[in-house]
Amino acid sequence: MTGGPCATPSSPANPETKPGRVIVVGAGAGGMMAAGRAAERGAEVLLLEKTDGPGKKILVSGKSRCNLTNARELQDFFSMYGPNGRFLHGAFHRFFREDLIAFLKRYGVETKVERGGRIFPVSDDAADVVKAFRRYLKAYGVKIRNGVPVTGIAVRGGCVEGVRTGKGFLPARAVILATGGATWPATGSTGDGFRIAAVLGHTVTKLRPALVPLVVTETGRAKSMQGVSLKNVRLTAFRGPAEGIDPALTPAKDIGRGLEQRRRKGPVIESRMGEMLFTHFGIGGPITLLMSLAVVDALAEGPVGVMIDLKPALAREALRARLQRDFDHFGKRGFRSLLAGLLPHKMIEPFIEMSGIPADRPGHQITAGEREKLLDLLKALRFNIKGPLPMSAAIVTAGGVALQEIDPRTMASRLVDGLFFCGEVMDIDADTGGYNLQAAFSTGFVAGEAAAAFVQGFAKGS
Repeated sequence: MTGGPCATPSSPANPETKPGRVIVVGAGAGGMMAAGRAAERGAEVLLLEKTDGPGKKILVSGKSRCNLTNARELQDFFSMYGPNGRFLHGAFHRFFREDLIAFLKRYGVETKVERGGRIFPVSDDAADVVKAFRRYLKAYGVKIRNGVPVTGIAVRGGCVEGVRTGKGFLPARAVILATGGATWPATGSTGDGFRIAAVLGHTVTKLRPALVPLVVTETGRAKSMQGVSLKNVRLTAFRGPAEGIDPALTPAKDIGRGLEQRRRKGPVIESRMGEMLFTHFGIGGPITLLMSLAVVDALAEGPVGVMIDLKPALAREALRARLQRDFDHFGKRGFRSLLAGLLPHKMIEPFIEMSGIPADRPGHQITAGEREKLLDLLKALRFNIKGPLPMSAAIVTAGGVALQEIDPRTMASRLVDGLFFCGEVMDIDADTGGYNLQAAFSTGFVAGEAAAAFVQGFAKGS
């Protein structure tokens, strides 16, 4: 909303509204950055956190090491958020990786770059990042109140007047909603912000778990290989039941969000090469998590199957020739012994069962048809996807407050004067690698700065 009855803070709609105060709801990455920046720009700031302390999700991010951001070039960064990455152009040009690194250094945290461009604190301790933000907030006089759940935002005549909490009403001219998503509920992210925004008239796009393990229909098969971690395999997701997919459609290159190769039209949803693992319920690991949102979205339209190419470095013909050579050369060895040269130990018995080849059958007695069955298992191990694990098991929430209802220049609501957003409560999510935290820091910085200007009478249209 540009201008309006709240644009001039000298004449509040409610005399009780504190004209110079900004309340930030949620002390996560975006909320702490927003609170500090608003205070740095001269606003009186109150930061409310429903748990017993700030930075809960930061403390568990990156396996408690805190993957802060990534070294990828700015243009490549945008692609990691899919189509919604366009919304972040202004925020990233205002506050990006170099600014974040300099900010952390100013408050005592040195950083380092690791594999995949991931940037971490040198100490490998997420607690140091939270301590840096505490120093920042203290330096600019931000008041923090823990254990204060916000139940709603008070609005009159399209103007923010304050927040309602379990401990009473708190007046303010501007409110920044930084409540996070609906994942990691133990950290305080329980979807409160979505409900609050919806009550105020904002559209909340469908919430889905992202970066989440997947449950398969063939749970017995997955459980028999539970704990097996695979490296350098290709996982491909297809539209349709797994048993009906032609393995020849498996792409040779990675396809998915953040990659140069665009998703194909047709049955292929995404395909990635890397590390994955089997669990008692299905599949997990890095490439599974990266593909999970695309799979979840495809499941809303119909069945989804996946294929695992356990030997992607070998074309089907080359692997067929290798099997023939091994079975001839080690013809007296039993099938179980021959599989030991092809598979991790815990996958041998399941492969014997799936192939139907007796475990003690000598290699020279294995028929051409049986070799083809084994070849298909090695190049196209199939599972049907039943669904993702619950939202509480996901790393990130996809969906949120619709971006068309937020001004990307200020993170201000287009519906309510004095309301701002930052972080995961908005419809922004990305792959792993530091992208989600960078988005939270950047949008928090912009929201804090804009909220401070708003309450000081410098908002657009005032």
